[in-house]
Amino acid sequence: MNTLVITGTQSTPDIVCDPVLGTVVMKGDSYPENSFEFFHEVIGWIEQYLEESAGALRLELHLMYMNTSSVKAMMDIFDLLEAAFEKNRNVAVQWFFDPDNERVEELAEEFREDCSFPFEVLPHG
Repeated sequence: MNTLVITGTQSTPDIVCDPVLGTVVMKGDSYPENSFEFFHEVIGWIEQYLEESAGALRLELHLMYMNTSSVKAMMDIFDLLEAAFEKNRNVAVQWFFDPDNERVEELAEEFREDCSFPFEVLPHG
């Protein structure tokens, strides 16, 4: 399985999906014109990783802004993690936020309430 690297733009986050580390890291803003198309490859990578690997998967988010369609894509990713967790897979989310950005913290907390797998909301240190 290959590492997936998507270089960010002004409206899309940097994304690195690393099968060796078992991590998906996203950094930046997320308001692409077509979020479904943008996140399609990432969602496919996560599905493949969960099917082909028995290893843990940790999603690390450093997102400063997300539009509504990006929120929907993130919900799809969390649904994948929830289904995997229900099958006893080791999955987790760490969502880092800027303490000056209350909106992102609130959004992360809302997501956390809907997830049963380990989900941390952490201020940038």
